Amino acid sequence: MNDFILFTKKTNRYLLIILTVLLCFTLVSCGNTDSRFDEAKIPLGLNVQDNRNYPSTSVQEDGERGTVAISTDNPPETTTATTPLSSTSISTETETPTETTQDQHVVPPANSTFSVKFIDVGQADAALIECDGHYMLIDGGSKIDSSRMYTILKNTGVTNLDIVVGSHAHEDHIGGLPGALNYATADLILCPVTSYDTKAFRDFVKYANLKGNGIVVPRIGAKYPLGSATVTILGLNAGSDANNTSIVLKVQYGATSFLFTGDAEREAEQAILNSGVNLSATVLKVGHHGSDTSTTYPFLREIMPKYAVISVGKGNSYGHPEDNPLSRLRDADVTVYRTDLNGDIVFTSDGRSVSVSVAKQASYESIMTPGGAVVVVTTVTTPAKTTKSTNTTTKTEPSSTTTTTKPSSTTTTTTGKVKYIANTNTKKFHYPDCYSVTRMKESNKWYFTGSRDELIALGYSPCGNCKP
Repeated sequence: MNDFILFTKKTNRYLLIILTVLLCFTLVSCGNTDSRFDEAKIPLGLNVQDNRNYPSTSVQEDGERGTVAISTDNPPETTTATTPLSSTSISTETETPTETTQDQHVVPPANSTFSVKFIDVGQADAALIECDGHYMLIDGGSKIDSSRMYTILKNTGVTNLDIVVGSHAHEDHIGGLPGALNYATADLILCPVTSYDTKAFRDFVKYANLKGNGIVVPRIGAKYPLGSATVTILGLNAGSDANNTSIVLKVQYGATSFLFTGDAEREAEQAILNSGVNLSATVLKVGHHGSDTSTTYPFLREIMPKYAVISVGKGNSYGHPEDNPLSRLRDADVTVYRTDLNGDIVFTSDGRSVSVSVAKQASYESIMTPGGAVVVVTTVTTPAKTTKSTNTTTKTEPSSTTTTTKPSSTTTTTTGKVKYIANTNTKKFHYPDCYSVTRMKESNKWYFTGSRDELIALGYSPCGNCKP
């Protein structure tokens, strides 16, 4: 009996130990199962501490909810995941703004508008750009064009210019900008220099301070918005000569673009080529009024424009545009327009292609004739006149001849137009061989071909010495 009781006690102890072990195992198993399911019920980022260090440039952590926000150009989409994020899962979604040589073709909105008006300002430059009600003026012609710039902005209803660009300090580019700034204010005024020792430039500085925030010298690669368009500075201050300081910029609108070169010459063109920047453009504003010093083959090959505009004065004394750049444009199969022959030239773009309208039509032969020379076939009737000599009087009968002429250095052309030199300071006009012309500052000279009445209508009076 005692042996049975002892056996029973030992058995109970063993059973108790076994039951205790089984109970502990059960509790541990149940605890692990509950923990696993509880974790699955917690959405990622809610009340869960994530102690990993994400790159500060690519992500931001919301301190209130603990969520990870990725900075992109588009509004973020909310997502829920049941597995932890890894650092590699966000790196491909993060974009860091960088300078690139490729243009970003952003499709303009459906109601967007864009136009570029190349203004006929003679032997000078001026272009007014509009995009979605925002305006940009690139150069303003000579001092004589100040009143015209004022009138154009007034008639267009432009009381504020988003951007004004003086491509460089020469009078035939910045001379008329005071007129524009006399009517409109400006948010940003760009120029490669802030001082230049001429009255025209000092006037420009005066109005830049009065109607804007002064002159800003941009940096290469700087980008400025203009409505749905983007303005990019491609080059400036590439040489000591004022022409080679010219701001070269591109205006991109959708898949179309316009390249403005000021008076940039070979040196400046080569500097831009060396930079490797994307020069391709739909429309090229030809450099330096079509001078042979600009629009080199390498530069033109990189641009490959469909259209080109030469801003040039009729019958100018420089021989612009010269034959070589015209030949290069012809070889590149570029359609050329000229302000001396076409007047104001307006391009409009829908972001995919451009269309052009001109104030005056001109033949291809005229456009591609160098020196501002238009080949004119005209019938000239010479009136009867009497030539007296010492011993005899010779009477010349009227004759009718057909002549083909080109403007030359002579004072009178067969079309009846006369070459004058006007002083933009004194408002007097002279014959080219007048003594007063030799005393005139080059910056005040305006080479004009036309009628006497045209000059008088423009506010000029004839010289009292040469009596033109």
